[in-house]
Amino acid sequence: MNTYQNKKIAVIGLGKTGLSCVHFLRNKKARVRVMDTRLHPAGADSLPPDVPLHMGGLNQQWLLESDMIVASPGVALKTPEIQTALAAGIEVVGDIELFCREAIKPIIAITGSNGKSTVTTLVYEMAKAAGVKAAMGGNIGVPALSLLEQDIDLYVLELSSFQLETTYSLRAAAATVLTISEDHMNRYAGLEAYRQAKLKIYHQAAVILVNHDDLLTYPTQVESGHQWCFGAQNADYSLKTVAGKLCFMARDEVILPCDEAALSGRHNAMNILAATALAQAAGINLAGIRTALRTFKGLPHRFQLAHFAHGVRWINDSKATNVGSTMAALTDLDVAGTLHLLLGGDGKGADFSPLRPLINQPHVVCYCFGQDGKSLAALAKRRYLFATMAQAIEFLRSTLKAGDMVLLSPACASLDQFDSFEQRGEVFAALAAQDE
Repeated sequence: MNTYQNKKIAVIGLGKTGLSCVHFLRNKKARVRVMDTRLHPAGADSLPPDVPLHMGGLNQQWLLESDMIVASPGVALKTPEIQTALAAGIEVVGDIELFCREAIKPIIAITGSNGKSTVTTLVYEMAKAAGVKAAMGGNIGVPALSLLEQDIDLYVLELSSFQLETTYSLRAAAATVLTISEDHMNRYAGLEAYRQAKLKIYHQAAVILVNHDDLLTYPTQVESGHQWCFGAQNADYSLKTVAGKLCFMARDEVILPCDEAALSGRHNAMNILAATALAQAAGINLAGIRTALRTFKGLPHRFQLAHFAHGVRWINDSKATNVGSTMAALTDLDVAGTLHLLLGGDGKGADFSPLRPLINQPHVVCYCFGQDGKSLAALAKRRYLFATMAQAIEFLRSTLKAGDMVLLSPACASLDQFDSFEQRGEVFAALAAQDE
């Protein structure tokens, strides 16, 4: 049954996701109007000419005249105009909710403060290697609604806390919260509010996968799904030495010796365990899992070797947009010489203090920049403060010696000085390449 035909629906926010909502709803014969708080929103040129567009703010009248509001993840439910609409009894959902109402094939759903893009992509690669027709999207790559147009057998979705706020009908075959650490504190009242948004992913899931080493990932209410866990030790999916080799384990079964996996590092070991558990919950065979683990080398801007010259490694971890991501990068990091750590950007209201013990080790020098560079510099004993990342790199370049590492793991969002974390990483890589 088409529940959208002739309904008046307001879409808040353009871009790829907003356009996917417009396309989906128009195909359902809904009467769509669009608004965006930006004066020049991305995607405006691609909007069908007969769809009304209001720019530069939210149109309260349009919202109150709607049968449904589809809100961009970037627009908080506490926004006054949305609160007024909610008080008037108007339903507010997001694109993931629209997707979940339509999808009839199994969904693997992944969220967390860190690691979710890597795990999502790895599960997708495992499915493909096993011959499963899978599609990947959500908060990564393709908007979820666009996946409905494909003939597939499995959806693999990365979901943000913002998307989960307006999602109510998700019934995942397997769902996980990988980690919880402070992020988006400029949007949430505190860590617990952010956590509760993440935990919504578990509602009605058949298998719930928690992080044994992070109690904040455990559900706070009784859920109907089977609960599995991953972690370094004493978990359903863990690490164990077998025949002299450290291995990834599924209970008592060896998945793969760790040294055969293309990904390395402790944080990636946890990502591998989580991805393996999710894949097995969805019925993906062991051959496909092993093939993907041996070949998947990671995503751009996620602890990626950007350049190597004169014995110095330049590592692009621009995707580290929160404190937890940077802590994961620094934990158990092996550097023969000095670690030159680039920190800064928009901290989104986060508490940077958990970084203090990691950045005050004898071999670490911090180069802080951007909107919250001063706050980060205040934590470090060996530190320099700059306006921009480029200035920091120009300064540190002359100090480099063989065995050193230059690590961009900024613990902050990029939007104070860049269009995206991808652009920040590309600029870093280009600057690194000048060290010839």
